[in-house]
Amino acid sequence: MDDSLNELRQLAIRHAPAFAVRSTTAVKNLGFWASRAPTPPTPFIYEPMLYFALQGSKRIMTGDKVLQSAEGDFVLGSLDLPVMGEVVLASAKTPYISAAFKLEPSKITALLLELPETPDPEAAYDDGEALVAGKASAQMRDVLLRLVRLLDAPEDIPLLAPMLERELLYRVLQSSGGRALRQIARTDSRLSQIQRAVKWIRAHLAEPLPVETLAGIASMSVSSFHRHFKTVTGQSPLAFQKQMRLQEARVRLLSEARPGGVASVAFAVGYESPSQFSREYSRQFGIAPAKDAARLRAG
Repeated sequence: MDDSLNELRQLAIRHAPAFAVRSTTAVKNLGFWASRAPTPPTPFIYEPMLYFALQGSKRIMTGDKVLQSAEGDFVLGSLDLPVMGEVVLASAKTPYISAAFKLEPSKITALLLELPETPDPEAAYDDGEALVAGKASAQMRDVLLRLVRLLDAPEDIPLLAPMLERELLYRVLQSSGGRALRQIARTDSRLSQIQRAVKWIRAHLAEPLPVETLAGIASMSVSSFHRHFKTVTGQSPLAFQKQMRLQEARVRLLSEARPGGVASVAFAVGYESPSQFSREYSRQFGIAPAKDAARLRAG
């Protein structure tokens, strides 16, 4: 394990010179994230993605769930999910480093069509979790390493990257994240049903939350939708929408430079009262929105 992780770390550092931000690479869907110091809890939207911790550790919180990811671990995010993430173990000498691989449901589906049916066909209708974690197997680390090595052989990327991506997905299907990966691909799975509702919420942040409409989008009754949404995301639909609104507001505040920016952002993400927005923002992020915006720009 040490040899593969060591080489992965060296490749990641060489190809991800920017720290504290996610960097993209010439290999489609592959990126890196690194930090030279621990970070405070920071909001993110996790989209369907595979994360591999190569060095250091990170804590991820969503709803009442907390995941710890250390070197050699993987985390699979199966739907768009607001989380708080903090780098716990990192230093200038030994930075936190992770690789991230974006998941495309169509590619998972294409692979599943060529594999034997899962021994438990009803598993797709079980309530899955939006975030799962586990130890990356030797086979997963090996294929990830071969994929990252392509960055030093760009002429090989068009031919070999799709094959290695397919192998990586296959290895994940064999792991503790296999059930969640299958559910991403199946349009009739609970995760896919909830993801359709989540997509609607993200696209209509400024609108009231029509639970009946969301239940219809998810092909569930209202009571069933509430129950499954909470199980999958760890939050009620209303709490989930509030998290999405506040995180979108934070992004907008960073680019809002004119006077009255806080009020305009509050209205833009669906708040009717700027004072209510300020209270909820301060409760979520520990700082008033105007002060947070000034701090973010200064940093």
